[in-house]
Amino acid sequence: MTDLVQITKRVEKALSNIRPYLQADGGDITLVEITPDMIVRVRLIGACHGCPFSIQTLKAGVEQSLMKEVPEIKAVVAAE
Repeated sequence: MTDLVQITKRVEKALSNIRPYLQADGGDITLVEITPDMIVRVRLIGACHGCPFSIQTLKAGVEQSLMKEVPEIKAVVAAE
């Protein structure tokens, strides 16, 4: 369990580095969960929620940044 706590802290730190870019466009991101198989579920909110580019932002921006900072992560997906 300690590993998941440490990974969660590292994911939150990585998200805090991404957050200013999303906030500059009127959006934000929240961590929903990290699954046992290391899939990060996030929710895009504000202007990012429903934006036509949100999937691109999620995969090209958020996922790449998180996987660079936290290599244990297998993927980042949007929470419903």
